[in-house]
Amino acid sequence: MGNIVAIVGRPNVGKSTFFNRMTESRHAIVDSTSGVTRDRHYGQVVWNGRDFTIIDTGGYIINSDDIFEEEIRKQVILAIEECDVILFLVDVTNGITDLDETIATLLRKIDKPVMLVVNKVDNPGRAYDANVFYKLGLGELYNVSSINGSGTGDLLDEVVGLFQKEDEIEEEDLPKIAVVGRPNVGKSSLINSLIGEERNIVTPVSGTTRDSINTRYSKFNHDFFLVDTAGLRKKSKVKEDLEFYSVMRSIRAIESSDVCLLMLDATIGIESQDVNIFHLIEKSKKGVVVLVNKWDLIEKETGSVKSFEEVIRRKLEPFVDIPIVFVSALTKQRIHKALEEVIKVYENRKKRIPTSQLNEVMQEVIQANHPPAEKGKYIQIKYVTQLPTRSPSFAFYCNLPQYIKDPYKRYLENKIRQNFNFTGVPIQIYMRKK
Repeated sequence: MGNIVAIVGRPNVGKSTFFNRMTESRHAIVDSTSGVTRDRHYGQVVWNGRDFTIIDTGGYIINSDDIFEEEIRKQVILAIEECDVILFLVDVTNGITDLDETIATLLRKIDKPVMLVVNKVDNPGRAYDANVFYKLGLGELYNVSSINGSGTGDLLDEVVGLFQKEDEIEEEDLPKIAVVGRPNVGKSSLINSLIGEERNIVTPVSGTTRDSINTRYSKFNHDFFLVDTAGLRKKSKVKEDLEFYSVMRSIRAIESSDVCLLMLDATIGIESQDVNIFHLIEKSKKGVVVLVNKWDLIEKETGSVKSFEEVIRRKLEPFVDIPIVFVSALTKQRIHKALEEVIKVYENRKKRIPTSQLNEVMQEVIQANHPPAEKGKYIQIKYVTQLPTRSPSFAFYCNLPQYIKDPYKRYLENKIRQNFNFTGVPIQIYMRKK
């Protein structure tokens, strides 16, 4: 199950810098909501071989003239409901403020792990000043400096230690398929068409949230779990919350699946938010099939599947080796074709290539096009093997791994795809010292 970690705290304590340090990214994912560009702060963190999603809740609140405290409270409540571990960030240069107190009061009441992270501790004097935060009654302090990274390693060790070692027991060997996409592209209609009953209707009680529900689907020779995160059909006073939830839901669904069905709306085409979800699937190393829904409404007019496909692939570059199926969730057109593609992608993701076969093919590929020499040094790749990971990854052993650049790695990836069929599955390529 994918773990989600939330960063909470009042403004200006350095949440964005801390987030960037954790994800080693320099940018937040941006998406435009009715003309407003807002930062979408979520990213993948990999530490000690475990990966998890980290979310900066601050990016989700528009500081309207609304009472500030109320906004922060909403943020914290969202984090509490949706995340597995909460990092509460405070700023050593300000000491304890009223808002810090307010947040601490909310966090003391919950039974999820909360870690109190004191930011901007970059000299011994500040380390001494940090002790004042013990007053908040949240236990151990973690002193870090987001700017230079000190203390973040110990913090991450601790965070990863909090996730229960993933139970291999729950690995019931059935594919887990998630249907993801922007709101209103027809995710529920698709799930209802498959299962043949309206089971996504959510109680209209304000504030109901549901985690993903797995529904077993076994008909027409298929047997898998549908990860359903449709939840939340409530009319919310706060549009932001709903949007935040739908992002959280997508992340949860992606994290807990093997293959994602990414639904697009044919009448709208592919938008930046679709592309963001796609990249999230790719970063999470899950299989993907793109479904273009509501095709029945378009076909009559334009009908050109080919040009539509080209546009999609162009937007999703460089990972374009993916199945695209044109469907209608309402008329059930080509839904079974979509399921067949999903199962193929699932099999591709589990595929293991014997080392001898892999070397036989890839040595020829390397002979045909050697990595370019760098600084007058000749690079030799001796050997390749598939790593025992959950999604396909390959290690190439060579004399100077640091000199092999991305374009060459992409060349190797494309050749692996051409020779072994990994359609719909992200591939990792690692260069290792011989």
